[in-house]
Amino acid sequence: MAQCDAVVAGLICLDIIPEMQSIDLSKLTRPGSAVEVGPALVATGGAVPNTGRGLARLGISTRLMGKVGDDPFGDIILRLIREDHPALADDMIVAPGETSSYTIVFSLPGVDRFFWHCVGANDTFGADDVSYDRLRDARLFHFGYPPFMREFRINDGAALVDMFRRAKAAGVITSLDMALPDPNGPSGQVNWRLILERTLPHVDLFLPSLDELLFMVGGNDPTSESADTRIMNAAAGVLAMMGAGVVVIKLGSRGLYLRTGPEGFPALDAAGWRNRELWAPCFRPEPLVGTTGAGDAAIAGFLAAVLRGQLVEEAVTTAAAVGACNVEAADALSGVISWEATQARIDAGWARDQVTIDAPGWAWDDTHSVWVGPNDARS
Repeated sequence: MAQCDAVVAGLICLDIIPEMQSIDLSKLTRPGSAVEVGPALVATGGAVPNTGRGLARLGISTRLMGKVGDDPFGDIILRLIREDHPALADDMIVAPGETSSYTIVFSLPGVDRFFWHCVGANDTFGADDVSYDRLRDARLFHFGYPPFMREFRINDGAALVDMFRRAKAAGVITSLDMALPDPNGPSGQVNWRLILERTLPHVDLFLPSLDELLFMVGGNDPTSESADTRIMNAAAGVLAMMGAGVVVIKLGSRGLYLRTGPEGFPALDAAGWRNRELWAPCFRPEPLVGTTGAGDAAIAGFLAAVLRGQLVEEAVTTAAAVGACNVEAADALSGVISWEATQARIDAGWARDQVTIDAPGWAWDDTHSVWVGPNDARS
């Protein structure tokens, strides 16, 4: 069994992204209407390919673990994965008689993207489908999108807790990404705060978006676009009490917020990761094409930085850079470039968006081009 640095498991689907110009959104549901669109981009989607294939493109030896059906969409997903490297698909499960997950992505100019999603075989993927023997040869285990995977949200997240406990016992760095539950669907009817309380003691890196976090632990209207430092500090504090070692909150166009506790991140330079509070602004894409998979790409950048031993300031910068590369393409992966090319863009003075933080105790670090918060040990 060949060794790998990272194992990425969780939700996988096929993204179908029609080329669309500005249209009347009401026509999408108007009976009898026909909406003309352009060619469709067909690509892999979900945390497994978005983050996993992103890691591979950043030079990290990676294996993917997910489930597809024995149908045409499943065949396409596996073929696309193998285009990067044949071994990437070796641990994928093909389930006879099941339907592969797919998503129709509506990405219109000037409008935040929205989706029609079929969860398919992701609903039957469970804790026992992870190859824990593979983890013993890896350095990191990342799991993504449990809200859209039935086995991991039922029974108060018992399977999620079991999986992360077993992954932690294998000696790897553990990492968890979420997805925004549908308030009106099954994913929105469970107690996510309780699930996190049970799961996060076994998680080293927790990487939710702000809206996901507010939905799950409360503290503000989850539909708000606010990225208030007090809200994030309070939410990160709650997660730290639950047991998360490092919290990275994705803020969309406003960048990334990082908060660590007194124990930092023992797998790396403990001193450099203890009691840190940073905010990394986004880099300016050239040009902005689409935002599909931007958060997953930023996670891939952060995980690659962790595995390569970057300082915490460098890690959030790399995450922001990979996320910006991602949005220069319509799908979730094509914009991701090599580690060396990404670092070269950063070193060449790639322009970053202006983020103003009007809160006491925050200071700009000109060396690393990040904001340093009042809770940071080096502020």
